[in-house]
Amino acid sequence: MAKLQENLAYLGNVATHPELILRDHLARGEKVVGCIPLYTPEELVHAAGMIPMGLWGGQTTPTMAGKYNPIFTCSIMRSCLEYGMTGVYTGISCVLLPILCDTLRGMSSAWRAGVEEIPIVSFIQPQNREDPGALPFLVDEYESVRKRLGKITGCTITDGALERSIRVYNDHSAVMMEFAEIASDHLDVITPVTRHHIMKSGLFLEKSEHARIVREIMDELKQLPVHDWRGKRIILSGITAEPDTFLALFEENGITVVGDDLAQESRQYRTPIPEGGSPMERLARQWFGRKGCSAIHESDPSRGRMLVEMAKRYQADGIAICLMRFCDVEEYDYPYLSKAAEEAGVRCLCLEIDQSTQDNGQSRTKIQSFAEMN
Repeated sequence: MAKLQENLAYLGNVATHPELILRDHLARGEKVVGCIPLYTPEELVHAAGMIPMGLWGGQTTPTMAGKYNPIFTCSIMRSCLEYGMTGVYTGISCVLLPILCDTLRGMSSAWRAGVEEIPIVSFIQPQNREDPGALPFLVDEYESVRKRLGKITGCTITDGALERSIRVYNDHSAVMMEFAEIASDHLDVITPVTRHHIMKSGLFLEKSEHARIVREIMDELKQLPVHDWRGKRIILSGITAEPDTFLALFEENGITVVGDDLAQESRQYRTPIPEGGSPMERLARQWFGRKGCSAIHESDPSRGRMLVEMAKRYQADGIAICLMRFCDVEEYDYPYLSKAAEEAGVRCLCLEIDQSTQDNGQSRTKIQSFAEMN
């Protein structure tokens, strides 16, 4: 148990203090590339021998970002821009930006104006994934990212190195999905906050190193008896479920997280990079395999069905939609997610997420009410 607690504490520190991890990488002479969500091709950065670090903002009240991002911009992008403008990201070689929504499109210009010292490399993943030209288009976009990364950082990205990085990332994704399964058997140890820390810490560490630590955690968990959780169980869905004080509200009310469909957590790991073709084609084809995400267009939306199936598989008492404030794509999804849950007889809880405030009063009331329902 000592090793288990040591690993949990370490990943908890990584998840809560990514700025210190950035400084550690830079102190070791490693080049770091910031990856703004969602679905940034980190494998290209890894293949160049650099460290990809997820930029998911944080709990801050922006004072400078408002110069370029209006108040109705989602708080992740506002806090990312704030950190860029106030020097938190100093030392990062460049930033990768996928343009998946109107906010991300505006972020490209805002970053160039507000954070001139850190170059930004933007690219487009096609939303019409059924068009025959979509795959070659995305391959071209990723090739452009490869060339611009090389020009900015001086690092070369070969096909052989990319193949090796794809293996590392597929292995890491498999480990994280296995952890998600094992965690539900040890809810006394893997609390909502602890579960989040293990998932989130993977954004800031080199993937093979993170996979090694998570494997050690799983090996220790497998030696423990399956825990018979007597409280309520819930599935989380959305972009993210932060801060820790928000997740702690579930713990305070005897509710645990048994599964997630969060973009910051399982959603990024559940689709492996497929076999066959050149490494760049494989990387691009992963995009076409992704399902059940508000940021990706589907002619036959699957997210509602996926959530209901997940709730039934984990015997969850309900689904909590962690709705990022001012996130249009998530807001568009909510009505049909709520309807799908209602038709399946699964309770659906809508909780607002906003990184610019520490006030969880509304969420506290809703979670308390959910906990008291029979």
